Amino acid sequence: MKLLKYPFWILYRIWFYILVTLPILLLFPFLVLSILRESWYPYFFRLAQLWAKIILAGMGFRWVIKREEPIDPYKSYMFIANHTSMADIMLMLISAKNPFVFVGKAELAKIPIFGFFYKRTCILVDRGSEKSRRAVFLRAQKRLKQGLSICIFPEGGVPDDTSTVLDEFKDGAFRLAINHQIPIVPMTFIDNKERFSYVFFSGGPGKMRVKIHKFLSTEGLTSKDAKALNNKARSIILQQLLEAHKN
Repeated sequence: MKLLKYPFWILYRIWFYILVTLPILLLFPFLVLSILRESWYPYFFRLAQLWAKIILAGMGFRWVIKREEPIDPYKSYMFIANHTSMADIMLMLISAKNPFVFVGKAELAKIPIFGFFYKRTCILVDRGSEKSRRAVFLRAQKRLKQGLSICIFPEGGVPDDTSTVLDEFKDGAFRLAINHQIPIVPMTFIDNKERFSYVFFSGGPGKMRVKIHKFLSTEGLTSKDAKALNNKARSIILQQLLEAHKN
């Protein structure tokens, strides 16, 4: 029976890359215009949300978002979530209503077409370079002053061991949030690993549940509190993942 799924999985992956690329080509003039000035970034973000919805809907994913606390459209936040799928970026764009900037791996800028916009709109980091990691704080500060939010997947990548429920979190997102005194918004992407993981022969249409947890305040905290905040956020997301997959 599993052998019959292999042709579907191959076509399903190809279809994903078509869905990623085609809207960018169709929206190309508008996307280019929206990145000509940094102050126009919110317009780019709305186009990116449209791009994300086209991909998720086209793949047969139905997103269901539950919020424990409303997001204030006039405040800046640090959005974090677990990272197991290529669809995580799209689901984050839909889940977080406030315009935000991704902090992500510099290698993704090499992806054709997608990389053109990625390197012009995201804060790129080379995790092997101390200088690059320090520069993230300065670029994030500039974006926050513009009224934007920041998004980081604190695992720093997708675990090589597919049996890992949730990898250890890096401290960067928590130091940034404390440094700029912005709330952390922990999110759990419950079904993304099952729906569309990095394992080529896997996945399929279905529900994508998102749990947006109560925000974690950074008010009055210092850099010494980053590890404790890290552990608290990871514990919230891990508990939700374990509870969801018991059912």
